[in-house]
Amino acid sequence: MTTRVWDYLAEYENERDDILAAVDRVFRSGTLIMGERVHAFEREYADYHGIEHCVSCDNGTNALVLALRALGVGPGDEVITVSNTAAPTVIAIDQVGATPVFVDIDPATYLMDTSQVAEKVTAQTKCLLPVHLYGQCVDLEPLRRIADEHGLKILEDCAQAHGARHNGVLAGTTGDAAAFSFYPTKVFGAYGDGGAVLTNDDQVATNLRRLRYYGMEKQYYVVQTPGHNSRLDEVHAEILRTKLKRFDGYLAARRAVAQRYRDGLGDTGLVLPELAEGNDHVHYLYVARHPERDEILERLKAYDIELNVSYRWPVHTMTGFAHLGYEPGSLPVTERLAHEIFSLPMYASLPEGLQDKVISAVREVLKGL
Repeated sequence: MTTRVWDYLAEYENERDDILAAVDRVFRSGTLIMGERVHAFEREYADYHGIEHCVSCDNGTNALVLALRALGVGPGDEVITVSNTAAPTVIAIDQVGATPVFVDIDPATYLMDTSQVAEKVTAQTKCLLPVHLYGQCVDLEPLRRIADEHGLKILEDCAQAHGARHNGVLAGTTGDAAAFSFYPTKVFGAYGDGGAVLTNDDQVATNLRRLRYYGMEKQYYVVQTPGHNSRLDEVHAEILRTKLKRFDGYLAARRAVAQRYRDGLGDTGLVLPELAEGNDHVHYLYVARHPERDEILERLKAYDIELNVSYRWPVHTMTGFAHLGYEPGSLPVTERLAHEIFSLPMYASLPEGLQDKVISAVREVLKGL
């Protein structure tokens, strides 16, 4: 059997009765869209984070789009972010008509190099968009100082960092808004697409609720700026409510897998994930690094192990973003690491036997290089 980076089947077998019961409750309720399950999930997810408002939506990309629009970001504005991220981070900026402005990343943590942000601020800058990548947090303190000095908004991209903390503070609770994805592979995922935005700002929350529902505040009446259909359905809301009760257990299991990798591979030539000071990592991905990355991935296929690279192509190097004008070498750390990073299998229900298989195979491959 091929070992993959992510698989949900073992988790589903463990939780099948609860998941099917959640689906049945929805189907028997008579309400499939924007009912009590959605509202209950929003309350519970906001409460978990100690935040006033959670506004759910249909996916993580639209969570970013809605949040940017709710914060007033639009055509002519600039948003400072990173290129070492999933393309939807930057696609969302493009969707609202704003221009992404990239800074490089820290070579040890792969997170935004916040020391480069201030020099990128211009009169057009409207928002800072740090990405809490791979399961750990960007230090937002320097970004908050910059934002306060220049009157900017901070939108946290938390798609990969559910439950991560910096100095004890949960990801998604420091910025003006925070966008989450509940795509199935995430630390906290549904059985399909889903997303949400957290905010303590009453007006931003009002904007979000209106924008996710065509721009309407009452049925069939668009009040101000037209929005679009971006609603979380009742089934996924109820599944997420069920899984929220197990969330801390998911985090503990992922950290246990990461510890086994550290113990099993710490004396090899791999560069293993480095924890930034003050961070509690949730290991959405377990990203290792080696200069012969592609050869390692090819040789692991003989062991029936297929691994991913997140991300092989930095966003600024994609032809779809060539219009931004970034030349090769403009983000040297991002570009260099894109040729070295790869992800080992990581999910809460990853069996110990498969963990041992991966560790053994990687050690054997590295010996043969």
